[in-house]
Amino acid sequence: MKFLFVCIENAGRSKMAEAFARSIGLNASSAGTVPASEVNPTVVKVMEEVGIEISQSKPKYLDAQMIDEADRIILMGCSVESVCPAVLLGKMKKKSEDWNLEDPKGKPIEEVRKIRDEIQARVRALRNHNK
Repeated sequence: MKFLFVCIENAGRSKMAEAFARSIGLNASSAGTVPASEVNPTVVKVMEEVGIEISQSKPKYLDAQMIDEADRIILMGCSVESVCPAVLLGKMKKKSEDWNLEDPKGKPIEEVRKIRDEIQARVRALRNHNK
């Protein structure tokens, strides 16, 4: 099963989810509807705290091929509907769910750690559910 984690900037939540998923052997990628120029530095730092390096990761633009290749799409709670082309949104809705997570952008590191821990728990649940 291939997982695709989607948010607007692909600089925080979706990057953490992709990294956690890959670290436990899941086939995963992430993308954004309006990618940032770099991964959120606070996100990089909190991931390093749990032994996962994402500093070299680059935000990617969500495209139709990614959606087609994914078996399951997880939105991170960032209202991608407002910035996602209708054709992509239509394809996504058929196999997506929304985790409705808070955006780490601009938050103090303590709050970003809580978001990270929530994402890690949800990704572990994905693995357990797909065994």
